[in-house]
Amino acid sequence: MILSFHPNIVGDKNILCAGRPPNDADKAAISEADAVILPQGPSEGLYRMCRQHCSLVFPNYDMRFDFPGKLGQASLFEKTGVCFPATQGFRSVSAFRQRHRKNSPLQYPCVFKFDWGGEGEGVFLLETDQALDACLRRAEKFEPGGQRGFLLQEFVPHGGQTLRVVVIGDRLYSYWRRQEERTKFGTNLRSGAVIDYESDRQQQEAGKAAVTAFCTKTGLNLAGLDLLFHEEKYETCPLFLEINYYFGRQGLGGSMRYYELFEKAVARWLHDMGLSL
Repeated sequence: MILSFHPNIVGDKNILCAGRPPNDADKAAISEADAVILPQGPSEGLYRMCRQHCSLVFPNYDMRFDFPGKLGQASLFEKTGVCFPATQGFRSVSAFRQRHRKNSPLQYPCVFKFDWGGEGEGVFLLETDQALDACLRRAEKFEPGGQRGFLLQEFVPHGGQTLRVVVIGDRLYSYWRRQEERTKFGTNLRSGAVIDYESDRQQQEAGKAAVTAFCTKTGLNLAGLDLLFHEEKYETCPLFLEINYYFGRQGLGGSMRYYELFEKAVARWLHDMGLSL
């Protein structure tokens, strides 16, 4: 029996769990299922229940919940041995101040990233101590509401472009996000970047190979990963920047195209497991 919690995937049994915690009826259905299909944004409670009571769950979000936020991602990058910019993580502003009471630990320019957010949200280029102080004050305002933690990361010159590699099941899709002005910070589409599918195919293949190896180690099979290459060190390995579990779909051809790719990925995954819808 195929159990689907995904509104677009019709299984042998279908349940919607959006906006509510999973209950005993959900648990019973999961326990009876041969495989479970989840939406892109399941709650941690639902995901953990599925993983506990069914051996086959798509997508695999173990790393999403075991290594949450950007702080968790930095730990995951370190654990798996991938290349990524030099990073310092802090659980709070007070933790930062205790570690660095006298002197700033930074070499400017560098990058400040809040622990939450994606697609460029909560990311700032710092070039002065004053800019760092402004980010720390902003972080202090968030902390009473429970939003805590941030990263300080080396700035890597990348020529105004980053590589997005989207993983959907066993397939990868890559494209550049480029700024016309190569020195402009931020390469998400909201900041004016454009999508480029054709340039630097060799680097695209290197990025996809690095992501393939990373997914083999982690089991990750649904995410958009952002990578960059140092603009002056072409031969170096791609640097992992971020994992986006909610990722933009424009580069894939829009939402309808994404749903098509997702449904095909589910069908292939079930086939590999000896199952079918």
